[in-house]
Amino acid sequence: MYRNNNKGFTLLEVMVALAIVALSLTAVTTSMSQMTYTAHILRDRTYASWIAQNHITELRLASEAPDVGSSNGEVQYVNRDWNLRTTIEETGVDNLYRIEVEVSLEGSDDNIRTVTGFFGPQGLPGEANRAWALSRTVNSGESSNQ
Repeated sequence: MYRNNNKGFTLLEVMVALAIVALSLTAVTTSMSQMTYTAHILRDRTYASWIAQNHITELRLASEAPDVGSSNGEVQYVNRDWNLRTTIEETGVDNLYRIEVEVSLEGSDDNIRTVTGFFGPQGLPGEANRAWALSRTVNSGESSNQ
């Protein structure tokens, strides 16, 4: 009698294993592609935030009240061209202005990041802390009298 002692895989088993590997590699490739896309978006948002904050800081360092209205500008940062749209509004408080900077990539109408800041008269160093401490002293004195 002849015995078949082949201990290899059948063609069907090999095909099933290859199908499982192919599906797994497709899932891994899709996941890596999504992670790469997300990393690029986060990089652009971070750069746009820095650009907007730098622009607001430049306006504050000018030491003169900004003109109310809107303006457009361009800046080159990390070898890319970016568009800025700056809107300056009065807040209703004397000499306090609201600055909104929208940043987008050149050639795109989609805003990547919008940052809001304020411009007001410069105070003395520590002035806000003294006012806060004074208000806490006055408020704690009122609560103990009641």
